[in-house]
Amino acid sequence: MIIVSDTGKTRIAPAYVNAARFAASGPRAGEGRPARVDDTLLIREAQQGNTAAFEELVRQYDRAVLRLAVHLTGSQEDGQDIYQEAFLRAYINLARFRFECSFYTWIYRIVTNLCLDHLRKKNSRGRDVITTVSPDGEQEEVLNRMPDHRPGASPERSLVRRELRQCILHALERLSARERMVFELKHYHGLRLRTVAGILNTTEGTIKNTLFRATHKLRIQLAEVR
Repeated sequence: MIIVSDTGKTRIAPAYVNAARFAASGPRAGEGRPARVDDTLLIREAQQGNTAAFEELVRQYDRAVLRLAVHLTGSQEDGQDIYQEAFLRAYINLARFRFECSFYTWIYRIVTNLCLDHLRKKNSRGRDVITTVSPDGEQEEVLNRMPDHRPGASPERSLVRRELRQCILHALERLSARERMVFELKHYHGLRLRTVAGILNTTEGTIKNTLFRATHKLRIQLAEVR
């Protein structure tokens, strides 16, 4: 939902604010989600000034965009700020959208560019990169979502796993912002290289080279701690 504050500044009501509305109006557990409205139709309507059409675009993508922003920045607060900025830029520049890519790719491109700028300025995230955001918006560790039922599971093994997470964190912090972005989009978000290339507005070959460099650096750095 688009909001104009008392100061006249345009804002987008974020997913975490709209969670109650979604819970009240959305399907209950076990029910299917309502059919998605065609993006092309919504974009054309929004380009003609239909605010409700843009609000529907936000509704369809806001959870995914917020999840991506929070994960890539490693901060709920920074992720929410980037979420706001991404949809605000999309709203302002929607008239320039020429359907040369999907809205999904376009909005993800805006988010990742904002995150790249953020990471370059911050230079270090200082967070556990084995952290993701659950569907209900809560931060959680990926490994904690995977119960260890092996016979050898023990507090000692858990300590080793925590130490490994810290080693991975330190290794990822030594990658460039772009290398880290490509690595996380591929391995933490499960996106195809072609999709990552579209999001970052480059070629698949360039993404493959970036991912190779990132993986090579990580292997070297992780080998040093053995």
